[in-house]
Amino acid sequence: KNSIATDSGGYQVLSLSKKRKIKEDGIVFQSHLDGSEHFLTPKLSIEIQEHVGSDIMMCLDECPPYSDDYKSIDKSLELTTRWAKLCKESRTRDDNALFGIVQGGVFTDLRKKSAEQLMEIDFDGYSIGGLGIGEDPEKTHDLIDHTAALLPQDKTRYAMGIGNPIDIVRAAAGGVDLFDCVIPTRNARNGTLFTNTGKLVIKNAQFTNDSDPIDKDCGCYTCKNYSRAYVRHLYICKEILAIRLLTMHNLNFFGNLMKSIRSSLEDGNFFKLIKKYESMEVN
Repeated sequence: KNSIATDSGGYQVLSLSKKRKIKEDGIVFQSHLDGSEHFLTPKLSIEIQEHVGSDIMMCLDECPPYSDDYKSIDKSLELTTRWAKLCKESRTRDDNALFGIVQGGVFTDLRKKSAEQLMEIDFDGYSIGGLGIGEDPEKTHDLIDHTAALLPQDKTRYAMGIGNPIDIVRAAAGGVDLFDCVIPTRNARNGTLFTNTGKLVIKNAQFTNDSDPIDKDCGCYTCKNYSRAYVRHLYICKEILAIRLLTMHNLNFFGNLMKSIRSSLEDGNFFKLIKKYESMEVN
């Protein structure tokens, strides 16, 4: 069985900041279509996630901008904790998982505070939220490592929104188990592909007559059946098939990346994997 993981709507607090109001008992969103208001509460968020059959649900949280000051971040995480309690109380199913989301911005002591509050409530797993939203990448790595170390080792630790291959590998080294990101599909729509030797931008003229597959070491449907030149032709002509083929390849790449992380941990070659992706990032 394939699992379904769902987010709670908390990220839209950040991404739709001009069209929402945060209240103690939830978030009021304004429709971009007709201006109508929609009130999302912790209870409603859980109801929706249960209704769609989610296997891994997220608590409703407030995701503040990374640039907010200490006092604002502290106030925000306290609200996130109160909402987390309400989310747990609102569950009606026991055959799925509910994750609490650690916030705290770029402040390590607030990350610790948030993690401790959520662990006291006790969730099936824990998400590391509020990162990868504009802060310095090295700060992101440090905060993921710091936060992951605070969380129970016997429960899933999930880095939300982290998707670059090197970022995934580094976070896995710090104890993170689960990731999500739009990178595979977004980059595919923009013609950027991930390969075992680095990124490839399919619209570049150098691939006009290239009969090789996107990645010789990839066994995905696209690489088995189409050349770089043909996929480039489809992309330049704005054929929807191009987006599908590129998306299939990128998703396969990330699936294989996660398999390679698991296998390298089992056979003791994980640090070789880190070096590989570090060199790809430089090149």
